[in-house]
Amino acid sequence: MHDLINDPNAARLIVGLRDTGYNVKTAAADIIDNSIAAGANAVNINIELMHDGRKIVYFGDDGQGMTRHEVRNAMRYGADKRSDAKSLGKFGLGLKTASSSVCKRYSLISRKSPDQELAKLTWDLEHVEAQNIWEMLDDPVTPDQADMFEELCGETGTLVVWENCDRILSKDYDPGSKEKAAIKRLAETLGKHVALVFHRFLDTSDERERHVAIRINGADVPAWNPFYPTRSDQVLAESKQRILVELPDGSEAEAGIKAWILPHRRDMTKEEEAEFARISNRAQGFYVYREGRLIQDGGWLDVFGAPEPHTSLLRIEFDFTHELDEAFRIDVKKSRILFHPELEDGLRGLLQPVYREAGNRYRRITRDDSNKKATVDHGSSNKNIAATANVAKPQVACTDPARQTVEVNNRRGVKIRIKVPVQDHVNPDSIYVEAVTTITSGHLFEPAYRSPGVSDHVPGVLLNKHHDFYQKIYQRAAASGYAVEGMDLLLYAFAMAEQNNTDPELEPVFEDIREEISSNLKKLLRNLPDPTSVELTEVDED
Repeated sequence: MHDLINDPNAARLIVGLRDTGYNVKTAAADIIDNSIAAGANAVNINIELMHDGRKIVYFGDDGQGMTRHEVRNAMRYGADKRSDAKSLGKFGLGLKTASSSVCKRYSLISRKSPDQELAKLTWDLEHVEAQNIWEMLDDPVTPDQADMFEELCGETGTLVVWENCDRILSKDYDPGSKEKAAIKRLAETLGKHVALVFHRFLDTSDERERHVAIRINGADVPAWNPFYPTRSDQVLAESKQRILVELPDGSEAEAGIKAWILPHRRDMTKEEEAEFARISNRAQGFYVYREGRLIQDGGWLDVFGAPEPHTSLLRIEFDFTHELDEAFRIDVKKSRILFHPELEDGLRGLLQPVYREAGNRYRRITRDDSNKKATVDHGSSNKNIAATANVAKPQVACTDPARQTVEVNNRRGVKIRIKVPVQDHVNPDSIYVEAVTTITSGHLFEPAYRSPGVSDHVPGVLLNKHHDFYQKIYQRAAASGYAVEGMDLLLYAFAMAEQNNTDPELEPVFEDIREEISSNLKKLLRNLPDPTSVELTEVDED
């Protein structure tokens, strides 16, 4: 019988595992996971640039620590499964693959009690390559390492040391100020990542997770909550915030979900937006947490399409526990998650209303801004209509502003009372055509009866500033008086035709026609973007 044991080539595999998709930020987060799993109350990270150009990174925690036997198991590629199913460590690979993605030599130093000697083991990739065997190094703890253990861990805990860090910076620098500045930027970038990924642990007021202090080069990392709850609106009903997810074996477990719409940039100072909101296309979408630790930050995970500006204010908070690990197929570096197609469909149906509301809210606010930046002049249209006496217009018998009704005699030879906006004290220069933000039906235009005083109402037309046609066509045409006037006269003519030919039976039919025209125009313009700020500036300059 042939020997079926087929050990992997040590030299090739240990180097190949360096390229599992980590970067310095995700690698550091994996080390912090282990500290939290070990019950640490504090995690200290020091990034040091030595005088000879070497970069060394220390991760020290005050957790429960390990015996020498436990250190050996932790350093095994594919370590034994942890007894605590909630542990943030999941595959038995994180410490090794995370560390080797950044450096070629890393050590684990630990002890469980003050009277225990420090236990230390080291993986040196160059040694494994040279010997082509899975052999760790059993070097003694150096005086520097002992001092760092005492400083960063205390009497008990665990110290991870990264040395020979050939991938810690994105490029090589000559020793000097530029290299020091690059290390400083790295510490700042890592701080932002840690502040987000572990914000529930860092926030002393968040009772969902126990508090863990994390420091980088001696500075406390503050929590950064991506949902900015003090200013944002949570728009998913409480009854919909728990969903059942089916596991591969047919059983079910609960996941939590909330939907947050952040304030628009217009409603924040630049400083507030940069510190608390950080609005961007990439930041919208799902924020997925496993046992309180952020795994996915942003992106729609195939539930909706690619990120686009109109939904940039929407962030979805999605929570699950270890019970759902098998359902979500987490990757080794714990920075990505996959939804089952059936769950995608369920989430799409649940979130479609808030997705639509986020888009509508963004458009309303953005369009209010664009309306201020680019004023479309309807004055010429009003003068033209006032000077044209022979256009067929319904004759007003009487109006009732309190009930918003008007009685008219029209070309059908009937006197009818219809419900329509009746407006007093209208600017005489916009009596026949005016663009407004008060139309809530979604229609592009609505007939209205308007007066510069409180009597003598004349028929006119109101245009909806929030409709796609006004935003995408009128705004772009603002500099062309003939184009604006042509569109104004066309819509005014439609409104007069409706009023001249309506009766109680036809009134809902004409309203349906307006609804269909408005809806069709919106669909036809769906792929045409809103005018850019540059275009609006050009309109102003013209």
